[in-house]
Amino acid sequence: MQRAILDRPKRPSKAKPGARQFRTFRSAVNYLDSLTNYERSTRAPYDTTNFGLARMTKLMSAMGDPHQSFKTVHIAGTKGKGSTAAMLAAMLHASGMKVGLYTSPHVLDVRERIAIDGQKIPERAFTKAVAGVAAITAKARVPRPTYFELLTAAAFSYFAEEEVDIAVIETGLGGRLDATNVVTPEVVGITSISYDHLAQLGTNLESITCEKAGIIKKGIPVVSAPQRQVVRDALGERAKEIDAPLAFSDENVSFSYRFEFSRSAGRHARICFTTSNSRFEHLHVPLLGEHQAVNCTLALRMLDTLKTRGFDIDDQEAMNGLAGVELLGRMQTLSDHPRILVDGAHNAASIRALIRAIGQNISYDSMVVIFASHKDKDISGMLREIQLGADKIIFTETGTPRTADPAELAAEYTEISGKMVQVTRTLKEAMRIALSAVSREDLICITGSFYIVSEAIRLYSGKSPT
Repeated sequence: MQRAILDRPKRPSKAKPGARQFRTFRSAVNYLDSLTNYERSTRAPYDTTNFGLARMTKLMSAMGDPHQSFKTVHIAGTKGKGSTAAMLAAMLHASGMKVGLYTSPHVLDVRERIAIDGQKIPERAFTKAVAGVAAITAKARVPRPTYFELLTAAAFSYFAEEEVDIAVIETGLGGRLDATNVVTPEVVGITSISYDHLAQLGTNLESITCEKAGIIKKGIPVVSAPQRQVVRDALGERAKEIDAPLAFSDENVSFSYRFEFSRSAGRHARICFTTSNSRFEHLHVPLLGEHQAVNCTLALRMLDTLKTRGFDIDDQEAMNGLAGVELLGRMQTLSDHPRILVDGAHNAASIRALIRAIGQNISYDSMVVIFASHKDKDISGMLREIQLGADKIIFTETGTPRTADPAELAAEYTEISGKMVQVTRTLKEAMRIALSAVSREDLICITGSFYIVSEAIRLYSGKSPT
């Protein structure tokens, strides 16, 4: 039974597709690929010309502001955004709501970014949504959107047409200038903040936090994961400045977690989380790693906040929904013989969490890491973390113009660790080297970028990218 949602806004009239039509899903994808894509391109100045909200605001207005026809939750941060968003969306859906989920990047299929009730948007609906946005862009003489802006607009259009009750929206880059920042959410979530996108967001935690905190809105409650003091201070300053109540997920609640092992679930974390509105006892975290327990706690605190905003949420139903969460490219096993694991860790904090999670959950004799990264990342930080877990490392390329040179990665890694490394230009060659070096009890871990993770999954599944 669907729960009652307070004060549903009036839905905008559906825009007609207009002149711009795509007959196939592939033609829609090809059109998207013709747009400026800062996820794949080389470094672009982080300013209101390249990013900003002007184009997106004009586009939304021309479309009838579809994002205003449903409730939203908005999530920013450095690591854990996708996991937190997926867990929160699953719990809301299990509580009887129709829930949209917008995340990035995708691993295999661009449609992964736009989902309702755990089901990615059908090809036909995706094609219609992209065609509609493209047509309105041309007809209304709106400036040509970027890849991410058009996808965001398509997601909002789809959610409005399908009349979702609430949508969980993950930011792309940063927050302040992100295309998703046109929404006015019911609650803002801030996941763990650390160094990432240094060329765009800044080289210190204070400046990075200020960009992430740009999604905080006046009077809207904010829930943050535990943070370093400099991050806490910056978040607090922003929240106070615009009168937004700020809470940290592990404060002023009864909270604990532990790791345990069972034959059915293997090694996993369990959380106890209690407030005046919620009671979750021995809740099983569906995703592996201590960091996922932190992400899950943030999702629970956001869920608890939504209750105070008038959402009817049943704790047991929410727990049932959480149990079914799975994510591509996060601590994902591709093969047991040989043992191959992939994870899209792409900053130092994520690599640290990955190495720790592997140690907590997987037994192995030796670990071979295949690593590729984009050059605008905190590469030095990632390499320092990798050396603590990798017995052997092979550097390769991400397959995009933003890729870091594997030879330069190798040189820096050798300087940091003093260890010998190998360099390839392709994942296939890296895999050939790795497979020749491992025994039955060894582990191959592929990480550093979702792009190389995507390529690895395709190699082992036979799927082609879209």
